Amino acid sequence: MASLLVFPLIAPAPAGAAPPGRECATPSIDRYQQWLASGEGTTVPATGSLLVRDHHRYTAKISFLNAEWHVAVVWLGNQFEAQADLSHSAGFWLTYRATDDLYVQLRPTSHWSGGDKWLTLVPSTHGRLVTKFFGFAPDRWTSLPELGTPPYSFASALPEARGLVFVGKTPNELEFRGLRVDHYRPPCS
Repeated sequence: MASLLVFPLIAPAPAGAAPPGRECATPSIDRYQQWLASGEGTTVPATGSLLVRDHHRYTAKISFLNAEWHVAVVWLGNQFEAQADLSHSAGFWLTYRATDDLYVQLRPTSHWSGGDKWLTLVPSTHGRLVTKFFGFAPDRWTSLPELGTPPYSFASALPEARGLVFVGKTPNELEFRGLRVDHYRPPCS
């Protein structure tokens, strides 16, 4: 009886690409490399990367200070010019700590600037580490009168998502340890 050896055909990964399920070569959380303090509101850090080494992994940490609007950004494609098609995604899992409530905005490429975005509540964890699912069902997303009404539909933002933007108007100690978007895997830049 003859035996047959079968070898899977594997195409080489593009230069700079991480193996499936692995982090990028540069600091990242679930392959998201761009966790940024925008300089809007009084925060620590004030600008730049939120990523800090935590043993053998990275976390993103930011403190919102004072009673004013603060902004922290995650670029979904790891570059400002990139966008992600989330139209087939059910939502995302976020592993985080927060000492107060805040919001996350889904910002599309065509309407990046300004506060008038679709958002959903990210509830306080009272400082405990939790993992929570945030669905993309349109009835789970709203706007705040103080920030303005989005001039586009939530559904139209999904296929051209540039980033998730965390905003809050109260002092808050935030730490992010995980971000997994259903049916989307960010490229390493």
